[in-house]
Parts: sequence; structure tokens; C-alpha cells
Amino acid sequence: MGTQVLAEEKDHRFPSQIKYIVGNEACERFSYYGMRSILVVFLVHSLHVLDSEAKGIYHLFVSANYFFPLFGGFLADRFVGKYRTIFWLSLIYCMGNATMALFDSTLNGVYSGLFLIALGAGGIKPCVAAFVGDQFTSKNSHLINKVYELFYFSINFGSFFSVLSIPYFYGKYGPSVAFAIPGILMGLATIIFWAGRHCYVHVPPSGKEQSAQFWGVIFHGIYRRVTGTAPREGQSFLDLSREKYGDERVEGAKSVLAVFKVLIAVSAFWALFEQNGSSWVLQAQQMDRHWLGVHWEAAQIAALNPILVMLLIPFFSFVVYPGFQKMGFEVTPLRKMGAGMLTTGFAFLYVGVLQSFLDRGIAVNVGWQFFGWAILTASEIMVSITGLEFAYTQAPKAMKSTVMSLWLLTVTAGNLFTALIEFLNHFHGAGEFYFFANVMFVIAVIFVFMATRYQYRSYLVDVGS
Repeated sequence: MGTQVLAEEKDHRFPSQIKYIVGNEACERFSYYGMRSILVVFLVHSLHVLDSEAKGIYHLFVSANYFFPLFGGFLADRFVGKYRTIFWLSLIYCMGNATMALFDSTLNGVYSGLFLIALGAGGIKPCVAAFVGDQFTSKNSHLINKVYELFYFSINFGSFFSVLSIPYFYGKYGPSVAFAIPGILMGLATIIFWAGRHCYVHVPPSGKEQSAQFWGVIFHGIYRRVTGTAPREGQSFLDLSREKYGDERVEGAKSVLAVFKVLIAVSAFWALFEQNGSSWVLQAQQMDRHWLGVHWEAAQIAALNPILVMLLIPFFSFVVYPGFQKMGFEVTPLRKMGAGMLTTGFAFLYVGVLQSFLDRGIAVNVGWQFFGWAILTASEIMVSITGLEFAYTQAPKAMKSTVMSLWLLTVTAGNLFTALIEFLNHFHGAGEFYFFANVMFVIAVIFVFMATRYQYRSYLVDVGS
């Protein structure tokens, strides 16, 4: 009887304010992916930067986008809250787009624009993702996984149209117009988000004491360990902070650190996946791009990713995962992510084979890249969507934005690794794709081992409780 009552009390509708956040995300992602889609081609053809250097700049920019979440999460959790952080950093984001459009003829102008965009886009990332979760309570918390799927769908809805259109405008009207359009969409995203200001659930910033708990516990534990205090048998250095921070904060910090330890291995996934905007685009430039009766710009081929995401999300959600469940195989978040990482390696083996034909002077139609995109997108669904949900649900209330920042920091690490490889310029042609595939396989095995030792937790915000 008790179970039946609880079931009847559940709310099976999304909170009404979700539409503003999802609309904002779709426009913001149009802006970001549209600008990013032409960045490597712009650097090579308009500013005459070497291929390897252009890829290095691209991955440094992407890594910065995923480093600044540390700043955004800290600002939101400690001082001004998620809403204000998102709104004000969105204005900085708009300034970055304007700089790219107005000062696109020099590298210094481009670097300034990229920095402002990275600060704005990166700073709002953990806050928007966590802000979505904040709109749910215990009555509709069972819909969180579905809203993150919708959230991810909106990202790819926006990016699909931008990746198709912005390279066209770049080729027809030049970089100034092509960079201005994403700026307009970012302005629209900011207005949509602002329009819902009276509807949102606002979880207040935790303040100095609460938001500092994770880093405070970490650094105090390290300090005491370095100065000669040894933890008791069976304890970690974090336990040395109990006297100052208390049991609850130490346990919270332990849970966040446990999540981050597992997610570090995901950096290898991002080192490969983010190349869809660099090495995969440059590979497409070497191919015969007459496909399906259309001549495609190299950067437009990346539109396959978001359209495949929109098709494969429901396929995985309603067919693949339930199918494994019916066969008696428990589909846990970490198992999804491990399978996705292995799949990423196979995607790079496939495009490596295509590149080996190109290296030998054999003509290859760009349509053959479709299968590589399908494999890579499947891996994205298993790793990225799942990781977003995993990071949120495993974080204590006071550290939702912080743990989301740490999740995004794995993208920074992956892109820094790729940038380093590109600047060293030791690999060429198919060898580069094979190198990254082998790295992925090794790290995936390590991830699976770490995942088997992880103990799941669940922290959900219930406003008013």
C-alpha cells in the first residue's frame, strides 16, 4: 500500500521552466558549435596557419572552454548563485563573439575573442547543467535522466543547424559574417534565459563555509599529512580534516574525490572525440566531397554528429539499454561509459583505415566517413550523456556545480593532451589515428578496472525539505 501511495504522488511532468533552459541551451550551442566548426579551416585558409598548429590552437581553445567551469562553478556555489553566474557570463560570451567578428584579420584579435568566448561558455557550463537538476524535487526526480537526454538533444539540435549553415556563410560571405551570426544567436540565448527569471527554482549559493568544503578538506588533509600527521589504519589523508571540517563535509569531499578518480580516465575519450572538429575535418578536406548529389564543405560533414545523436538517443534509450536489461545484464552508468570508451577506439581505427587510403593517393568519397561518425556518436551517447547524469547524481547538494566542473575538467585534460601531440607533430596521416586508438583501448581497460571498485551514491536536491 505504501509503495502505491508513493507512486501516485509522483509527478510525471517536467517543470514548466525547463523550456527556458532548454531553449537557451539550443541557441547557445548553435553559437558555440557554429563558431567552432569553421575555426580550423579559418586558421588554415584565412590566417595561413600550419595544419598542425591550427589543430593545436583549436584544442587549446576547447580545453580552455572546459577549464573555466572551475571558475563558474566556484562563483555560483560560493557567491552569486547559478542564475546570476549564467546571465553575467553570457554577456561576456556575447562580447567574445563580437570580437571575433570585428577583429578576425589578426591572430591577436582572434586570440582575444577566443579567450572571452572560452571564459563565458566555459563559466556557464557547470551552472546550466546543475541548474537543470535544481528544478526537480523528490516528486519528479525520476525524470532527471530524461531531462538530461532532452538537454543533450537540444544541444545537438542547435549544433546540427549551425554546423550546416555557418560553413556555408563562411564560404559565401567571409569570416566576419560567419562569426557574427553565432554572436546573434548567443544574444538570443541570453534573452531566452533571462525571460524565465521569475519561474526558476533558485538554490542559494552555499556561502564561504559550504562551498569551500571540498577544496578546504583536500588542502587541509594534505597540509596535515605533509607536516607529519599520519592517518589511522584504513583511513585516507582526508580523514585528517575531520577535526576542522566535521564528518559530513569530509564524507562529502570523499564522495566527490571518488567520482573524480573514476572520471580522470574519461579524459582519453575527450582527447579522441573532440578531434571531430579538427583532424576529422582536415581528413574530409582531402576527400571527394561530392556526396548525395551535393558538394559539401569539409566542416559541414560534422553535422552528421548532431543528427545522429538525435536519432540514436531514443534508439539507445528505448531499445539498446532495455534490451540488455531484459537479457539480465544490469546497465549501470559506469558500464555504459566503459563500453563507450572502447567504441571510441574502434571509430578511430576505422577513420585510420580511410586515412591510409588517402595517404597512398587513393581517392575516397566523404560518404565513407559516415560510418566513422556513426560509431563515434554511439560512443558519445554512452559516455557523455551518461557522464553528465552520473556527475550530478553523485555530488552532495553543496557541491553540485563543483563536481560538474570536475567532470568538465576531464575535457580540458583530454584536449591538452591532443594539443601537445599536435604541437610536437610526431604523427602524420593514418599513424596519428592509430596512435589515439591504441591510447583509448589502454585507458578503457584501466577505466573498467576502476569502475568495478566504485560504490554508487545518490544526492538529490529537494527544495524546501
